[in-house]
Amino acid sequence: MGIRNRRQFLEESMLAAATAAAATTPAIVAAQETQSKSPNEKLGVAVVGVRGRGGSHIGAFAGRQDTEILYICDADRDVGGRRAEEVGKRQGGKVPTFEEDIRKVLEDDRVDVVSIATPNHWHALGAIWAIQAGKDVYVEKPVSHNVSEGRRIVEAARKYNRICQTGTQSRSNPGMQTLIDFVQSGGIGEVKVARGLCYKRRKAIGERGSYDAPKNVNYDLWLGPAPEKTVSRPQFHYDWHWQWDYGNGDLGNQGIHQMDIARWGLGIDHLCISTLSYGGRFGYMDAGETANTQVVSHGYGQKSLIFEVRGLETASYKGAKIGVIFEGTEGYAVCPSYHNGTAFDKDGNQIKSFSGGGDHFANFIDAVRKRDHKVLNADIEEGHLSSALCHLGNISLNCGGKLNIDKAKEALDKHISQDDVHDTFQRTLAHGNDNNVDYSKTPFSFGELLEINPEDESIVGNEKASQMLSREYRKPFEVPASGQV
Repeated sequence: MGIRNRRQFLEESMLAAATAAAATTPAIVAAQETQSKSPNEKLGVAVVGVRGRGGSHIGAFAGRQDTEILYICDADRDVGGRRAEEVGKRQGGKVPTFEEDIRKVLEDDRVDVVSIATPNHWHALGAIWAIQAGKDVYVEKPVSHNVSEGRRIVEAARKYNRICQTGTQSRSNPGMQTLIDFVQSGGIGEVKVARGLCYKRRKAIGERGSYDAPKNVNYDLWLGPAPEKTVSRPQFHYDWHWQWDYGNGDLGNQGIHQMDIARWGLGIDHLCISTLSYGGRFGYMDAGETANTQVVSHGYGQKSLIFEVRGLETASYKGAKIGVIFEGTEGYAVCPSYHNGTAFDKDGNQIKSFSGGGDHFANFIDAVRKRDHKVLNADIEEGHLSSALCHLGNISLNCGGKLNIDKAKEALDKHISQDDVHDTFQRTLAHGNDNNVDYSKTPFSFGELLEINPEDESIVGNEKASQMLSREYRKPFEVPASGQV
């Protein structure tokens, strides 16, 4: 017997449309009960978004004996068709069906699992549609394009009793798990500051202009929830990360991994009470819009989470360029990768090391089989909270004004933080100076100090910032509002 009889689970009520691409969301009725497939039955998988990270999703599911990839879904026909052929070879000739439109995939009763690795602006809607259609979901980080979207996925997963894993794979690595246990148990004393780093060199993406989308791309489907605009970057794929309509900068690209580890280590299961960010896009003028140099300071009262993005040349900080540093009263711990780290005493002497990788996809499948989201190492709630911290940093930055050193120092004095905020600020300025950044000619935004209500995940007393918690959606690709999933 399957996980459920999909025909009984779903009430198909797709609204008629002129074309399939204009079809609305699959309407559903939640199942009263769900059952897992027996260990001998394969789970049917659809992988959505397969050009980049989606290749790892394919490798994970095509390499298992208990899963079969039934669909490859991508708005790029060339990429999708090629991936489908690759999967067929790995599955002994069982070539998955290629579809451009995720809505067609979700109509198939045989699909149990949907694995999403699309551009960021599609993550939440794809996950919610899949959950509403009775599928379990693995969704890449950041799980959302804005704060509101993440909470909607959580609501949907709980309402329809679906398993939803976040693609923050460090959570399944034994090396990271034991390091976090060590930090939380007092191994380096009391930890009041966790510092995430994304010191990752990024080059300019070319001149802003008007470009054609590739002919092999269904641009309407690629845009989905995003506003209908002409392509303004020379390289269509990947460089969407650096434009606000689709991406979230390096905070939401690389940085979300380290933001998640930092929050995990601090043992915090809610949003911060304050956020302050500053930075800009330094060193070049191009089609990019997001910051390539940025500091985010999240206040939690007695604890602080600091995040630093540096996209220009820079030295490592305490032995890490991409990683997390936990600063304790008796020492510090450095996590320079997804699966290992080292703890030091106050004098810099090594006291303990940690290593070991795991299988995040296997953890997901285990939870799907057991029908228990508590089995997940990175449940969607965790993914939402860490993604939201990235979004809040960007909101603060985008509410800011041109840098004034004296006013910046005054604002830093008002921000309650366990970090030496002035030292972090001076190090950031020095980073620009080291790369010959002329601050008189370079846009440098010093963001607004935001007050956050973690109970309802709202921003207090700032209408402009509050509007950035969500976005307007292009019909019919609309993420449901609160209470409407």
